[in-house]
Amino acid sequence: MTRPHIDDADARAAYRRELRAVARGPRLTGLLFVFASLGLWAWPQSGGPVRIGPLATESWGWISLGIGWAILLWVIVARTRHHKARMAELDD
Repeated sequence: MTRPHIDDADARAAYRRELRAVARGPRLTGLLFVFASLGLWAWPQSGGPVRIGPLATESWGWISLGIGWAILLWVIVARTRHHKARMAELDD
């Protein structure tokens, strides 16, 4: 793999697709956790259970939000590392 040529529009689009593919699964998982937290906060107000297991439903929402953002921060770091590694490569 060589350093991406970001001067060419087609090569820049291909590199953008490559960056979007880095850590795609964890990124979608993080977003799922974040959106699930919204549902956990709204569920008791719409007639759902107030408690799920040992904690209140809203507490599970906060836990889900924290997990989701931790995953998303890891994804940002992984994509940044990938980009730095690609930009540090020498042209052949």
